[in-house]
Order: sequence, then structure tokens, then C-alpha cells
Amino acid sequence: MVDIHFHLLPGIDDGPDTLETAVEMARMAVADGTTHIVATPHANAQFSFDPELIARRAEEVRSLVGDRVTILTGCDFHLSFENLQDIQQHRARYTINRNGYLLVEFASYSIPPQIEQSFHELQLAGITPIITHPERNRILRRHTDWLDRWVSHGCVLQVTAGSLLGRFGPNAREAAAAWLDTDRIHFLASDAHNTTSRPPELAAAYAHVADIKGEETARALCIENPLAAVEGRPLPWLPEPSGTVAISAGQKRKKFWFF
Repeated sequence: MVDIHFHLLPGIDDGPDTLETAVEMARMAVADGTTHIVATPHANAQFSFDPELIARRAEEVRSLVGDRVTILTGCDFHLSFENLQDIQQHRARYTINRNGYLLVEFASYSIPPQIEQSFHELQLAGITPIITHPERNRILRRHTDWLDRWVSHGCVLQVTAGSLLGRFGPNAREAAAAWLDTDRIHFLASDAHNTTSRPPELAAAYAHVADIKGEETARALCIENPLAAVEGRPLPWLPEPSGTVAISAGQKRKKFWFF
């Protein structure tokens, strides 16, 4: 499997504190069946993004893990004004394996009103935005119509593997299950941060998807689409969302249409 969202590098963000923990995380991922890891440190107001430091730390982990797993770099990119200005000049700093796909994270308390313009500017720069873990965002859980519109304009969606298994609570699990059922997901990734509460696990989610939607879908979400993102190719598998999305109890059930 290919894990495109993984906080592997030590001492950079809220991932592992030590090189030893980072190596253990990589070994856990290998044991779980992962062949490629994209190390994606945050670039936000809390954590500065230093490409040179990231490259050094990635090489340190590679030197200790060896060829058991391919370690690449990317970014968990916050849509701040400063980041958007910098990525126009330095696209390869932030994108997955220096190609055309970018993990985009939202704050949990607001969605910028100019978000569609930001997406448009990224796409003009040759970047495909990957919206990360929307099932864990309270606002986006309530606005599947926004996600559908953004996808229709060229974005793609990444759901956290642990959300399907209940690691992030019932609301995230319900949203992830509904979007899997209605074919709205393009990638599964671990979003691993440590060896305990946020471990690098994909195999259980792969098995869950294979059981619910079939082996072809599981391979697409965990292997084929992520590998295409790593290699900078068009995604080989594009879901075709159905119209109805299940909403949590107490909320009005609505129908959304995908164009």
C-alpha cells in the first residue's frame, strides 16, 4: 500500500519526537503492508515548514530503515495567505514527491470564503488539491455539497483510514462510511503521528473497504490512486458519487447532486 499522508519526520511538527520513534513507525508501516510513505509535515501557523530540514530528516530515517520502504516527502498544507503566496514560486517544496498533488488541510472552526479562488489559483499552478480528512471536520461533514462542488472543479478527497474503523469517534466514522458508500473517496491514508494513539495502519481499513465495496475499490484507494499521486499521473480510478448522503441523527436528510 501507498500512504500519502504520514507525519514521519522527528522533531518537526506534532509527529514523533525522536528519530527512534520515527524508525519504529516506519517499521510498523512495513509490517502492515506499506511500501511507500510520503512524509507530510505541517505547514501552518504553529509549525514552520523548512524544506532543508525536512530533506535532512527524511534522509536520516531512510538511512536507518533501508530499502524496506520508499520514503518520499510532501506537506500537510494549510491554506494561509503566506503559504499560497510561497507555493506559487516554490511548488515542489510542498507537493507530494515534488509532483502535482498537494495535501490541503482546513481549520476545524472555519472555511475561508475565498476557498474556491484559492483552489483555482493552485490549479493554475499545475497543482491538484487533495482535501485531507474532511470526515473529521465538523463543517465539512455538514456540507457534502461543498465537497461535491470542489471535486467537480478538480479537487480530490482523502479520508483517514482510522476514521472508517472508529478511531476518531462516531461522527467521523459515520461520515467516512457514508462517503465510502456513495463513492466520494479518492484516497485512504493513515495520517500517522506516533506508534500508539495515531499509528501507521492501513491494512485493517483496506480489508474493511474490500469487504464493503470490493477488492477493486480497496486497491484503488490504498494502492493505485496513491501511487499515481506519488508519480504525478492522473488518477486511474475516479469514483462516481451517487446523490444521497446519510446525515447524522437529528439533522435533516438532504439530497445533493454531483455535476
